[in-house]
Amino acid sequence: MAKRLSGSRDLYDKGGRHPHASINFITCHDGFTLHDLVSYNAKHNEANQEGNQDGTDYNISWNCGVEGETDDPAVLSLREKQKRNFMITLLLSQGVPMLAGGDEIGRTQRGNNNPYSQDNETGWYNWDLIESQADFLRFTKQAIRILRSNPVFCRRNFLQEKPTGKSDHKDILWLLPAGQEREHFDNHSARVLGICLSGDAIDETDEWGNDIIGETTLILLNAEDDPIDFVLPNLAEESRWILVLDTSGPTISPSAFRKKRIIDPDHRLWGGEAFLLAARSVSIFRLDLRS
Repeated sequence: MAKRLSGSRDLYDKGGRHPHASINFITCHDGFTLHDLVSYNAKHNEANQEGNQDGTDYNISWNCGVEGETDDPAVLSLREKQKRNFMITLLLSQGVPMLAGGDEIGRTQRGNNNPYSQDNETGWYNWDLIESQADFLRFTKQAIRILRSNPVFCRRNFLQEKPTGKSDHKDILWLLPAGQEREHFDNHSARVLGICLSGDAIDETDEWGNDIIGETTLILLNAEDDPIDFVLPNLAEESRWILVLDTSGPTISPSAFRKKRIIDPDHRLWGGEAFLLAARSVSIFRLDLRS
């Protein structure tokens, strides 16, 4: 996960390529849609009249407890959260994101992962969105705004894991829940990860030769079934972290994002404080150096 979030240097750097060589995607035209990825454990291609033998059986999916459509609010809530988790990790990974059309509105093919012969509701886009679809579209737009507004997510060169440019900070820090730097990735059962991208350690210039400066950003990921306290790093004196996105909570309004501040004081934490990271969620913070 760490390798893919940071642009897959293990795959591309040896050939002299750069992060934009990594085309990142969760779903594509072959296979499940994003909504179906969290709603079905197996393909349901009977309508193709090939005895359900067509289409891949390797879907790497999870139905969140119920196969297919359901009215269970707990299952529906978990599915929406998982879709937000997939979307934010895709869009904020170094490299080029590839979003399958329709995933931004939660389009479903009812478990059909090979609808080549279905010129009907299975393959069509329904733009008459229900509430959950409209909310997911708002979330996707918010994630794209975060991506496009902050150059730490669009690096031209691979991260070095050391101070670069004029910064005293490493361009990326991998963090443990207790707040310390993660120096090794030898625990393959670990399901919690923190990533800090330094805004002043980009070491790149724009078309006018000016240094590119971004906002120092913290990404916290928890794939556990239970919440966990995550201690926010204390990078500078009199600094605090401001929550800009939480996949377990409501979508922050565009106006609040544009102002780059959240009025609710519960969204502000000092470095060294613990943040309760919800189960199966991703939270994004930006560093505010103002006291």
